[in-house]
Amino acid sequence: MPRIENDIKLDFKDVLLRPKRSTLKSRSEVDLMRSFSFRNSKGSYRGIPIIAANMDTVGTFEMACVILCES
Repeated sequence: MPRIENDIKLDFKDVLLRPKRSTLKSRSEVDLMRSFSFRNSKGSYRGIPIIAANMDTVGTFEMACVILCES
């Protein structure tokens, strides 16, 4: 039997993104590198996280290959 979820779901139009003040003088001072530690595998990752959108025309196998194979 399928499970029906009745809780409220948010969309882009429901959320307001508020800019945050920064002490940076220029966009060239931005550091995109991030470090992630994975709890279950005990592995870690340091790099620039890039995630394809969960959309039919963007989140395809071809896009995954471009993201994963080109880096």
